[in-house]
Amino acid sequence: MPDGLDDLAALVEGSSFYRWSGMRVVAAERAAVTVALDLGEQHANLQGFAHGGVLATIADAAMGLSVRSALEPGRRHVTIELGVHYLRAVRTGTITAAGRAVRVGRDVAYAEAAITDARGTDLARASGTYSVTSAPAQQATSPMAQ
Repeated sequence: MPDGLDDLAALVEGSSFYRWSGMRVVAAERAAVTVALDLGEQHANLQGFAHGGVLATIADAAMGLSVRSALEPGRRHVTIELGVHYLRAVRTGTITAAGRAVRVGRDVAYAEAAITDARGTDLARASGTYSVTSAPAQQATSPMAQ
């Protein structure tokens, strides 16, 4: 990963949420981040498929991180809208979400993600809108620290 974006992977590795969920950054560049997740029984719904919320979560993570990677120092983001179109069910294996920040403005960002299985089969497509604001002064040390 390019300089500065290694910080993003380290931030994710240090996050309790990401450790709990099992997600990890597998590729990152400015405005594009790919996140992977190895599906386990804890990710399954009552029918044994990956729960739709799991797919929505990995999509939001990839899109949010892609927005974060494009922000200037001293800025942060939060999700204000998330849309997911489910295309195919999956039970096991590694899934990835490739997020791309389409537009990052002063107040609002828009991103998209494609969620695929290990063979590259489309599982879902997502889009999200993110509020972009100034970060509190103690968090404004780098674009990845927000």
